[in-house]
Amino acid sequence: MAKVTFGVIVGNRGFFPDALAKEGRRDIMAVLKKNGYDSVALPMTETKFGAVETFEDAKKCAALFASKADKIDGIIVTLPNFGEERGVAEAVKRSGLNVPILIQAEEDAVARMAMGGRRDSFCGKISVCNNLRQAGIPFTLTTSHTVKIVSEEFKSDLDRFAAVCRVVKGLRNVRFGAIGSRPAAFNTVRYSEKILELAGIAVEPIDLYEILAKVDRLADKAPAVRAKLNAIRKYTNVEAIPPESLLKMAKFGAVVDAWVKENELAGTAIQCWTALEQYFGIVPCALMSMMSESMLPSACEVDITGLLAMYVLQLASGSPSALLDWNNNFEGDPNKCVLFHCSNLPRSFFQADKMDFQEIIAGSVGKDNTYGTIVGRIKPSPATFCRASTDDVEGLLRIYVGQGKFTNDKLDTFGGYGVMKIDNLQTLLSYICQMGFEHHVAVNLCARAEAVAEALGNYQGWDVYRHV
Repeated sequence: MAKVTFGVIVGNRGFFPDALAKEGRRDIMAVLKKNGYDSVALPMTETKFGAVETFEDAKKCAALFASKADKIDGIIVTLPNFGEERGVAEAVKRSGLNVPILIQAEEDAVARMAMGGRRDSFCGKISVCNNLRQAGIPFTLTTSHTVKIVSEEFKSDLDRFAAVCRVVKGLRNVRFGAIGSRPAAFNTVRYSEKILELAGIAVEPIDLYEILAKVDRLADKAPAVRAKLNAIRKYTNVEAIPPESLLKMAKFGAVVDAWVKENELAGTAIQCWTALEQYFGIVPCALMSMMSESMLPSACEVDITGLLAMYVLQLASGSPSALLDWNNNFEGDPNKCVLFHCSNLPRSFFQADKMDFQEIIAGSVGKDNTYGTIVGRIKPSPATFCRASTDDVEGLLRIYVGQGKFTNDKLDTFGGYGVMKIDNLQTLLSYICQMGFEHHVAVNLCARAEAVAEALGNYQGWDVYRHV
């Protein structure tokens, strides 16, 4: 996961004690360093204690941020005292940066309410936010209105804000690959490339025939094929898989890997059935699992907007995502359901895993043509779920996001599967059906729903439903 860099604005107002600004700058810089974040801030010698108070201070801060624009992922405004609302707003506006902004106000202590130690950050935060709102600049708030920089609560705020910044940055000019066409039986995964393009998301298509033609021209002993074959064998248990099927997977995977690299793609969605099984003789599930595990998410059934949700969760968490079906009710519990796929889940999702054949498709194309799934039970874990969809009627991107947990409830079935508990699940399912969302849902073993909702709603301007 790439290190996040924050631009830091220390607010100051002259008739409050300057020592508070000095302490505030020292504390925020130390906390950022301790938690593994880089920072860009005015030097102590450039303005009074490196804080922003006057118009001249704001211009200096803006020039510094502009010169480091390629490095800054987000801005933190810290108010060790009331702060200068105009200076903060001017610094942000003049920097030209279009990044998330976190507003933090330090707590007052009841024992220090005389002018020598009184902060009034509580009030100053409202004024700063008012100025940013007037300028049409979106911003993010800490969980509590005031919070100590040196506290576990602010550390959580900081980590959540870093996730917001990773999502916003990662979505800029992102490119996804669509391999083949969607299965004819799945109208549900239709999407609008134009709506995605308007949101800065490009889709690079390639016909499945082109991929297979390149596979056909690739020698069995080509270095890329041998390397991929070794990687497959190391990735999961392949004892039950015929060598000829593994070789086909290796050749297919080598071609896809080269195409992804050549086109600088952040993820793929693949026509995984049934042409590939009928005319080539494998399923690509384990290969897709390997890509997702290596942080190049890969979605089933050419579900590009499902891939988008996988990618967003990956950005927020720094860990792999999966795409699953909302599949079954569970034991009459209204807040539990079975999530399932055939499967191509990342290996890190499983308690234990192995390669197998695709039991559903095998009935129509034959078992020998369906080797290549990766199967197992999803381990108990907190989880965040997310779905993106293009609403062609309204011309916008719709999202739902929420959190649940995979449980230890007894369940014996095939594929990749788990039992998930979600509060108010029936309300969520009603929303999914009424709004016409797809049957696929992206899942990540993390707790990052708040960050995803903030990034996509507040900064991307997408229509977001945050399930609670």
